[in-house]
Amino acid sequence: MESVRDYAIQCIKDEANATLALIEQLDENFDKAVELMYHCKGKVIVTGVGKSGNIGAKIAATLSSTGTPAFFANPLDVFHGDLGAMTKDDVVLALSNSGQTDELLRFIPMVLHMNIPIIGMSANPKSLLAKYSTTHIKVWVEKEACPLNLAPTSSTTAALVMGDALAIALMEVRKFRPKDFAQFHPGGELGKRLLTTAQDVMRSEDLPIIPKEMHLGEAIIHVSNGKLGLGVSIENDKVIGLITDGDIRRAMEKWQAKFFDHTVEDIMTRTPKTVLLNTKITEIQSIMHQYKIHTVLVCDKEQRLLGVVDHYSCML
Repeated sequence: MESVRDYAIQCIKDEANATLALIEQLDENFDKAVELMYHCKGKVIVTGVGKSGNIGAKIAATLSSTGTPAFFANPLDVFHGDLGAMTKDDVVLALSNSGQTDELLRFIPMVLHMNIPIIGMSANPKSLLAKYSTTHIKVWVEKEACPLNLAPTSSTTAALVMGDALAIALMEVRKFRPKDFAQFHPGGELGKRLLTTAQDVMRSEDLPIIPKEMHLGEAIIHVSNGKLGLGVSIENDKVIGLITDGDIRRAMEKWQAKFFDHTVEDIMTRTPKTVLLNTKITEIQSIMHQYKIHTVLVCDKEQRLLGVVDHYSCML
């Protein structure tokens, strides 16, 4: 008797094969669909019934979050007032595996009457949906992952992947970049990291300032009290050096009893890494990772100290 894991493996293989088969189905109709959505002055209205509707709702959400305004409309709801939300500037993306879904086909004449372009997505290029579509994307699978070949499994996965393919193609055409993504996701983790700057997270008060002439014995106290693991030397209002608790530890190991004879100037880094107020957290994290450091100084263009950002502050 096969184990449940064997069933899972076969399901995953079947759906993966169905997805890869989509590559051979891509043609100029896909190009036309991207062109219609790219030039759409209104919104992309995604529609479908049942499982196709569930997939359509996810495709609409993906389009919206990647720069293509879109929303999902259940064709059943259109008959009860939602038609008013549609305009001639919109584009309809209609999903149906068979291409013959009654509820969807009853909705299509209304769309045609408003002269709204229709992008059909189904397994049957000879279906009524394909016939009435401005362009039709074929999404055909050899078999469902369901052992009875009945439950929508491979077909819904394939439709979802084709929807993602449309969204990604549109992102590339629009030159959609991380900063754009952040604007569509200001509340998400990625959005926060992409929008947050040094000014938002830096510590700007009670910074541990230590003169370069200060003896290291005294400097230890200032670094410890500062609770940032560092001390900054300033001269003529400009940053001239930085020491960290790591610098102090290495100096102790090197000089041992003579450690207290030395000053901050003897161990300070004279060109510490600095960033500007508007530097994004993502860039600061890259600097920390590249140089294996845990803090960066925030300065203005004249190297005047404004604050300190440590790696804990970047953990949004």
